[in-house]
Amino acid sequence: MAARSQYEELARQLSAVGAVKRGLVRILPSECPGGTAGVLTLLAKYGEMRITRLAELLAVNMSVTSRHVTHAVESGWVERFPDPADKRSRILRLTPAGEELLDELTRRTTEMFAHNLIDWSDEEVGQLNTLLSRLRDSFSCRGSGGCTPGKHSGDCRAGRADDVHTRTPV
Repeated sequence: MAARSQYEELARQLSAVGAVKRGLVRILPSECPGGTAGVLTLLAKYGEMRITRLAELLAVNMSVTSRHVTHAVESGWVERFPDPADKRSRILRLTPAGEELLDELTRRTTEMFAHNLIDWSDEEVGQLNTLLSRLRDSFSCRGSGGCTPGKHSGDCRAGRADDVHTRTPV
């Protein structure tokens, strides 16, 4: 276990990550706020799903998820259709326009990181990706009913071990 001072420094460094997140938000088109970009990203990664699953993946409540989905549907980026297994429920699917927008968001995000991390080696960017993924996994695994410390995320996140490869603009 690391020393207390290391955790204190980690807290300070993670607070500074807010500047990076604000930079990501600034590159989004005004018609596509961050929550909507998150909806598009998750639908592209995991495919069609119910809004309850989307809310779980976004880690926000249903009312917030519903607002993001409504905006995406009204913008033509997501479509809703009846769930064949339960006609009362709806399934969400990314539309071709949503895929096109997500490609644009991914391009913008990639260019922003390439510009700002120009003096980083491929190895350093890879190390950062690995460590951030591990940090996220440590938090998701140790929630209520989480996994055993030390296990890899693929063992505890029910089939989401490939999250490292998500096209996440925000």
